[in-house]
Amino acid sequence: MGSVKDLKIVADTTKSNMGIGRFYFSDRYSVFDWGEMPDEIPRKGEAIAILSAYFFERFKNEGILTHYEGLIEESCVKQLKDVKKPINIIEVKLLNIIKPVFKSGTYDYSAYKFAKHSFLIPLEIIYRNELPKGSSVFKRLENGTITLQELNIDEKPLQGHKFKDPFIDYSTKFEITDRYLNRNEAMECAGLTELQIQKIEEQTLKISKIISEEFSKIGFVNQDGKVEYGFDLNRSLMLVDVAGTLDECRFSHNGIQISKEIARTYYRNTAWHLETERAKNEDRENWKAICKLQPEPLPPKLKILISNIYCAVTNEITNKKWFENIPSLKELKFELESMPQQK
Repeated sequence: MGSVKDLKIVADTTKSNMGIGRFYFSDRYSVFDWGEMPDEIPRKGEAIAILSAYFFERFKNEGILTHYEGLIEESCVKQLKDVKKPINIIEVKLLNIIKPVFKSGTYDYSAYKFAKHSFLIPLEIIYRNELPKGSSVFKRLENGTITLQELNIDEKPLQGHKFKDPFIDYSTKFEITDRYLNRNEAMECAGLTELQIQKIEEQTLKISKIISEEFSKIGFVNQDGKVEYGFDLNRSLMLVDVAGTLDECRFSHNGIQISKEIARTYYRNTAWHLETERAKNEDRENWKAICKLQPEPLPPKLKILISNIYCAVTNEITNKKWFENIPSLKELKFELESMPQQK
């Protein structure tokens, strides 16, 4: 069980076989590493599942290996073209999970140096095409945890900075709070060779380009996004989890961010978010336990707007009306642009 989706194991992984699992996409959402928030966004799970399937099948057509098997409808595994209605279940191949061991105030990743069978790489790989408002890069530049040289730029960037070539960033996956890593640290943690990390970077750029092309058709700019990988039984690189959705990527239209960032923007202006920042600075491993405030639910009008945007984007990217009685994306974008917290 995760913050936004649940996993049911159909067949366990073994040394000679990858397992089979099913993702159940829920209407839950998470921001700022908090985990499950106090309310749910209606129909979000179905919208994310359908869009995930669309991109998995698009990636496969471009020669990208993934763990996607199909959507589950009426107890059958189906490709998207054969599905009749919105559903929230995807079947995937499963990899072994090796978690770093936390001891003496740090994480020990040494097990990855000896891993031989299929396993999940303990990294989140972020591609950055732009630096939108709210990007962690600005804070990292201020505190010195990333440099202009690492970003391959000559001067301090402004909000909206566009990279000449996409920047590939890395963060941990299994630590209590995500921690950014430089390229060498990422290789060391995951036990990757130079050729393997080059393959990850090349494939991530290819995925970013595909997502950018698809969203440009509806007038969206693909600002940044997250992908995850694993190795299959043959040590071939495999895309896992999901990619190309409003949960994994940040998109913008006419300078307005349209993705899970809508919820982040709202909560960024609350006392709860300020308290999470204080708690993280005090104790990175136990910050949630010492946080003195709980998040409040989203305003009802904003929650419905976010729900409609998730559904409308899935309708328009897939070019099929999965969700009825949804305002057009043009209307929804106008409504979003008119909301005070987006200004």
